[in-house]
Amino acid sequence: MSKQKALFLDRDGIINVDYGYVYKIENFEFTQDIFKLLHLFKNQNYIFFVVTNQSGIGRGYYTQKDFDKLTTWMIERFKGQDIDIASVKYCPHSPEKSCNCRKPPTGMIEQILENYEIDLENSWMIGDKITDIEASKKSSIKHSILINQKAKYDNIDFVVENTYAITKLLKN
Repeated sequence: MSKQKALFLDRDGIINVDYGYVYKIENFEFTQDIFKLLHLFKNQNYIFFVVTNQSGIGRGYYTQKDFDKLTTWMIERFKGQDIDIASVKYCPHSPEKSCNCRKPPTGMIEQILENYEIDLENSWMIGDKITDIEASKKSSIKHSILINQKAKYDNIDFVVENTYAITKLLKN
């Protein structure tokens, strides 16, 4: 079986506008050009994964059921745009918990690698926090894009302002 190129995506701030602890469908707003961005990667035969810290569950702000409902809805919206999300991995723990799944530790990515043959050398991570990028580097994901207007970090392939800027970057 040949290895697949993958795009790993954080959720809040990348797929949807991060209003803080988004768990209701009516509060979920897709970021500008996220569908266009994923089509650019899809046209290059990438497989898609979401890896997201969801401490709102551990903090009691919303339930596992709330998260599952929103995730199912989100995946259906992607399917409606002819985009398949292979898997959504999440960490429900608050930052105070000592776990291997909350980024920057690599537990969520390790779970994916147990079930999929991924070509990490040709894969990408897109996140809006340095912890997303740290998790990708620790997991040997070769390329990374940080969406952050104020970031000045080393060892990241690109730092851009938003998903629209990524589509412009990748088309050039």
